Amino acid sequence: MFQQFLAAFLIGICVILMIFLTITDSLSKKRKTIIFMMVFSSMMLLISEQLARTFDGNVSTIGFVIARTSKFLNYGINLTIIYIFTQYLKDMLKEEGKIKETPKSIKIVEYILAVGGIFVVISQFTGFYYTYDAANIYRRSRFYGISYLFSSVTIIIIAINVIKYKNAIRKKLFVPFLMFTLAPMITSIIHLIARDSLSLISATIVAMTVLLYCFSILDGNEVLKTAHQKKMEDLNQMIQETSSALAEAIDAKDAYTSGHSRRVAEYSAKIAKAYGKDDDYCQEIYQIGLLHDVGKIGVPNAIINKTGKLTDEEYEIIKTHTTKGKEILSKISLSPNLPIGANYHHERYDGKGYPEGLKGEEIPEIARIIAVADTYDAMNSKRSYRDGLPKEKIRQELINGMGTQFDTRFAAVMVNLIEAGEV
Repeated sequence: MFQQFLAAFLIGICVILMIFLTITDSLSKKRKTIIFMMVFSSMMLLISEQLARTFDGNVSTIGFVIARTSKFLNYGINLTIIYIFTQYLKDMLKEEGKIKETPKSIKIVEYILAVGGIFVVISQFTGFYYTYDAANIYRRSRFYGISYLFSSVTIIIIAINVIKYKNAIRKKLFVPFLMFTLAPMITSIIHLIARDSLSLISATIVAMTVLLYCFSILDGNEVLKTAHQKKMEDLNQMIQETSSALAEAIDAKDAYTSGHSRRVAEYSAKIAKAYGKDDDYCQEIYQIGLLHDVGKIGVPNAIINKTGKLTDEEYEIIKTHTTKGKEILSKISLSPNLPIGANYHHERYDGKGYPEGLKGEEIPEIARIIAVADTYDAMNSKRSYRDGLPKEKIRQELINGMGTQFDTRFAAVMVNLIEAGEV
């Protein structure tokens, strides 16, 4: 009764696993197919074993046919599961281990399993492994042990290969791969000694199949996660390289501001870090600072490079680089904060800036930091009409602008960086 309950439970597990496999996306199509076939074969092994038990001794015509067919499947499916597992190992060595040529020892396993399958067929008609008496009761034959020689030898060879190529097998799968070979080997020995232990072998095979499935899913999820991280890293790198190239193109419009965007980005990140912001924030403000002047693309070179004083009309055109930058960067949905630096870096803390005349905390924090960095670099850099200002002069200008032009907190951080010689 317990064996029937255990078999029903394990069959249910197999059905559930097959359903899960159909909706699993973390495994390749080939591996999904291999594991599906292993689970299906394990389920059929359980069913055939229970049918063989149920109809053993049943002298009806149906009992005669089902008992013999089920027993034939018992022997054949054991070899089939080993063969399917071998295909998983081959795929693992090829994909993860980059071993293009299948090892000869694994090819030998496949040949041995093929010969073992032929012997199972022969036994069905000759009684080489087992027979049924007149009462339709299963009896082992004198050569019964040979049937387990095929599976035992192949499992040993596979185990040796698993250990030999352990570096080619993903860490999460090494233990279940090894257990898949060792556990059935132990139960096979028990089966040769104990007459009524076939359910133990079936339960072990199913358990190892479930274990392999679970670890394959975990490994597949890790592979997907790693691939996603790699994709995001590549995407971030592409964004950074594109931003840097665009910033250089912007700065190239003005012979006196070469490297301005990069320096503003670096100063902004330094201010943020010194203020206690985390790495993600510092990285983000660097990217935003790098593109804070992107709107200058839409400003005529004649105005940007004018050496004399700008007219009111020209100054109004210059001021449009903030809104133009916002329009350009707003189209990049992947980084929704990018437009902040471009649009608000000329706002003043006292509300006298542009383009919106925001005041105090109304100005986004990122823009308040970039405003300090932008002004510092403007004073520190050589212009067409003057050389860069002395550090002490810049320091004093920042102090004078606290609470009016700048957020006092961030201007104070910049003053500290100047005094420490970090900028």
